Amino acid sequence: MTQPTPRPRPKIDDVAAEAGVSRGTVSRVLNGGHWVSPSALAAVNAAIKKTGYRVNPHARNLATNRANSVAFLLTETQERLFEDPNFAVLMRGAADALAVHDIPLVLIMAGTDDEQRRATDFLTAGHVDGVLLISSHGSRKGIIADIIAADVPAIACGVPLGFEKKMGYVAADDYEGARDALRYMRDGGRQRIAHIAGPADTSGGTRRLEAYRDDQGADIDEELIAHGDYSRDSGAKAMRELLNRSRNIDAVFAANDLMALGAMEVLREAGLTTPGDVAVVGFDDIKVSQEATPPLTTVRQPFDRISEEMVRLLLDVISGKRPAAVTIPTELVIRESA
Repeated sequence: MTQPTPRPRPKIDDVAAEAGVSRGTVSRVLNGGHWVSPSALAAVNAAIKKTGYRVNPHARNLATNRANSVAFLLTETQERLFEDPNFAVLMRGAADALAVHDIPLVLIMAGTDDEQRRATDFLTAGHVDGVLLISSHGSRKGIIADIIAADVPAIACGVPLGFEKKMGYVAADDYEGARDALRYMRDGGRQRIAHIAGPADTSGGTRRLEAYRDDQGADIDEELIAHGDYSRDSGAKAMRELLNRSRNIDAVFAANDLMALGAMEVLREAGLTTPGDVAVVGFDDIKVSQEATPPLTTVRQPFDRISEEMVRLLLDVISGKRPAAVTIPTELVIRESA
């Protein structure tokens, strides 16, 4: 049996003939619709649908000097990617926001020196149009400096420490969110509030610690501060350190939910109740915080809005606009742990 001859792939000329316009008009529609009348735009779009024409992405990328993709650059280890649900929420939100513009999101890991080297080579070689920088660390300035030096459009999630004037960013209001949590605990009668601080090379870690120091004032007790790396295990370790230093703690403010949950486990092991003996407040409002025993009082970061704003700012930078900075308010979510 003779196989039917495959139908030729529609070309721009076919679309132009169907729409009754010039080839140039079709090309302008495919490249954004600039300088095209509404009637011609409607005719070309109808012709594209009727003919089944599809843009050749390789040809378009060569013509526009665009990769038509954006990188989700995570400067954390793979273990942190799977432990911290915030990254998945940010990535899903960014992917959804980019999908509206038919732009795919590419995950790039850069948690080790080798990964950072490979990521830098990839990002600065023109394989993406821009970068969404997630969890930037001040101790990993090299890759940020390389991105800026290569003039790759980028927007950071959180303040990129040391590069605030050179890279746009979207950040939750870490300071005011922390102050809200501390004020709430003080209004509830808590006097000996300890703090499990986040990494000192992250904007969230530094701003939440700054809020704690301001809340404590001149009489701050440095023994009530322990440090973690945002992981659950580090929160547990920090809580053990705090209990070894002082047994009269009546509240704990942790710089994120995972560390708060780790602290609650240690308090239970020590025979202390939450919130009876020690109130606990976290930061982020991850889903598991609602399911904890007791449910965790926390400061909610609007990650969906943060990811949407990051994509909006990045597309602006890609189009030639100056990078901007946006700070988004947080919300105190009161549950049984405090």
